[in-house]
Amino acid sequence: MNARESIKPAIWGVIGGAIAAMVLGFNFGGWVLAGTASEMESASATAAIVQAFTPLCVTKAEQEPDKLAALKAESRWKQDDLVVESGWVNNVSDKYQDAVSKACALTLVEGMKTN
Repeated sequence: MNARESIKPAIWGVIGGAIAAMVLGFNFGGWVLAGTASEMESASATAAIVQAFTPLCVTKAEQEPDKLAALKAESRWKQDDLVVESGWVNNVSDKYQDAVSKACALTLVEGMKTN
């Protein structure tokens, strides 16, 4: 009987330690569940694609200065549509075309402000 009563606090200590480790790990250690990790992976992949294709769009746009002036004159909400209509993001998959066109329009307009 004495052995069982001496093991009881150790078992509760292991259970409490496991709970404390999970609370600390998820709150402060950066642990995430599979769904959150998948969302983070998807967002990271999209950001990488946008970052890779935006310079190509800007290069194509710089070859057409007349359309650049029209882009700057266009309202902010329609600039990405103008980028798509100009064909500067034709080499991008339809899935990412919207994000790349927005980044390209923002980059072009911000670049024109410094000139």
